Amino acid sequence: MKKMLALLLAAMMVLSLAACGGKKEEAAAPAETPAEEPAADEALVYAVEAGSAGEAAAEENGFQYNSVASQADALMEVAAGTSDAAIIDLLMAGAMIGEGTSYPNLIHTDELTTEEYGVGCRKGSDLAAYINGVFAETYANGTMQEIATTYGVQESLVEQSSDVIDAPAGGDVAYIQDKGTLVVGITDFAPMDYKDDAGNWIGFDADMAKIVAEKLGVEIEFVEIDWDNKIMELDSKYIDVVWNGMTLTNEVTSAMECTVPYCNNAQVVVVPAK
Repeated sequence: MKKMLALLLAAMMVLSLAACGGKKEEAAAPAETPAEEPAADEALVYAVEAGSAGEAAAEENGFQYNSVASQADALMEVAAGTSDAAIIDLLMAGAMIGEGTSYPNLIHTDELTTEEYGVGCRKGSDLAAYINGVFAETYANGTMQEIATTYGVQESLVEQSSDVIDAPAGGDVAYIQDKGTLVVGITDFAPMDYKDDAGNWIGFDADMAKIVAEKLGVEIEFVEIDWDNKIMELDSKYIDVVWNGMTLTNEVTSAMECTVPYCNNAQVVVVPAK
């Protein structure tokens, strides 16, 4: 009897252990899901021009970035491998990267913003209205479109009003005419402002600025500036106008007297081609 009882107890223990094992397997928590990797964009270090719309886009997106002196320098950073990517203007990307350009092994990917270019004058200056008049006139007679086609930016042109606005007498227009020179603040930024093989400044912006100087009856002088200091350079009268594919940001329009938009643009990410 005792032997049968012992055997019965042993059988019950085996069944109990088996049941516990089954229950443990059912209740086991699934393997913990590993934390998601950061998005690729967030892991990159971007080269951007100091004080540019590209720098603003990097800040807005929470990107890590290195500020450099120009967009051309930003491209050099990527080509050299000292930055993972760059944020530059779409119009510059079209002229500077890809097959047949200075950087054939770079491509642009995401468009981070859409924006417009304008010309900046001193706050309250009558020069902005004068330039608007030149825009209207040259768009109406086809000169603006012809220059845009020369530099490959014709698809980005903004249609201009047909109304030619006469600038009021006095102010910056008279000041520039009296001194005989229109001083244009720029950076090396193809296809808007850059040097030809002879060292002369050319580009869509440069050629349009030359037309304005001609109509004012003055010589033109192009001065390379630190883009981050453009407002200070303008207010100090070191330059008369900022004309270099300048995005019409809130900061710019609040600090300068700006023209109407003349070109559409975007900030794009540039990376090495895989």
